[in-house]
Amino acid sequence: MAEKAVSSTRQRIRFSFIREFTMADVAFVVTMVAVFALVAFVAKGVAKL
Repeated sequence: MAEKAVSSTRQRIRFSFIREFTMADVAFVVTMVAVFALVAFVAKGVAKL
């Protein structure tokens, strides 16, 4: 029984790590899209000069 509890705890920890890394990946992608959009906006403004 104790072995099953340890397994359950490990599974919970593993799931939280996966979820944490997934959220970090989503935040990274959103940040990169925002940065590239800002660079494109600045480049468009410079081209008008």
